[in-house]
Amino acid sequence: MELSPEPIMQISIGPWACSILAAAVEHRAFARLEEGAMSAEELAGRAGLSGRGAQALLDGLLGLGLVEKKGGGYGNTPLASQFLVEGRPAFMGAFARVNLAEAALRTRFPEVVRTGTPPEGTADEAENPFWELLVPAIAGLTAPVAQAAAETLGVAKAGAISVLDVGGGSGIYAVIWGKANREARFTQLDWANVNRIARDITGKAGLGERFETIDGDFHTTDFGAARYDFGIYSNIAHQEPPRDNVAVFRKFRKAIKPGGALIVGDLVLSDDRTGHPFALMFNSTMLLRTKEGSVWTRSDYESWLKEAGFSSVSFHPTPTPTTLVVAR
Repeated sequence: MELSPEPIMQISIGPWACSILAAAVEHRAFARLEEGAMSAEELAGRAGLSGRGAQALLDGLLGLGLVEKKGGGYGNTPLASQFLVEGRPAFMGAFARVNLAEAALRTRFPEVVRTGTPPEGTADEAENPFWELLVPAIAGLTAPVAQAAAETLGVAKAGAISVLDVGGGSGIYAVIWGKANREARFTQLDWANVNRIARDITGKAGLGERFETIDGDFHTTDFGAARYDFGIYSNIAHQEPPRDNVAVFRKFRKAIKPGGALIVGDLVLSDDRTGHPFALMFNSTMLLRTKEGSVWTRSDYESWLKEAGFSSVSFHPTPTPTTLVVAR
């Protein structure tokens, strides 16, 4: 069978796709097209774009399969309607803006592969403004994981539970779990600038009185003793070295009440380092943005959690590339 270079071409023009999608999100093109099909000229007028710009944007979106021809104009595909219209629960458009913002950093990847060291100023910075861009963007990715965790743990029928979310970001676990269980209360430990975002999001979701925050560094902040029914450590372990993950898990073990559980949500590879393509490629981001982070394996998590004092560890798939690790 003759091979085609098409897959390599698609990989090579990845930056084109990201920039087209990010521009469409920034100019709210999908939200406008959701109101009804329109021509390039109509989109230009409503979005304040140049005529050439609107046409190039729509051509690109058509090539990506995110819009389709409808009559004499363009309209959203079902995929775009579900995931790219701002304000909808599954909105994922901001993720493209995050990746576009990292375009300059990505040009340094060949050198970082050689040195194994991220560029100065990109790793381990307290209250880095980058988190303010990233945190809301990944809420849509995390929401189905939080829902899967709630179902796995029976959160809806768990009663008046207390939850510690370390590095909780947008507070999306509190939003999902708090709607499922009206008696649940949440404490989030994160940087002050991130906690401000979380308080706004959870407040709009009606959780203001059940959601409190602790501003600080989880590496040095004490979690307390036997205070919480559940601990959450979501999308954090990949940026930490093994010794720091073990140290955090020990603090969780102390903070969780007898009979409680720790939930780790992250990209997890099989022990032979195979897995979801997203998880495999994400390790390049860890090389660029962390000093010692990585996409870790199942055996890594199992050994760390047992070293930290948990007696049982189980792994649960989700509808996303993320795996749930439950430790008791």
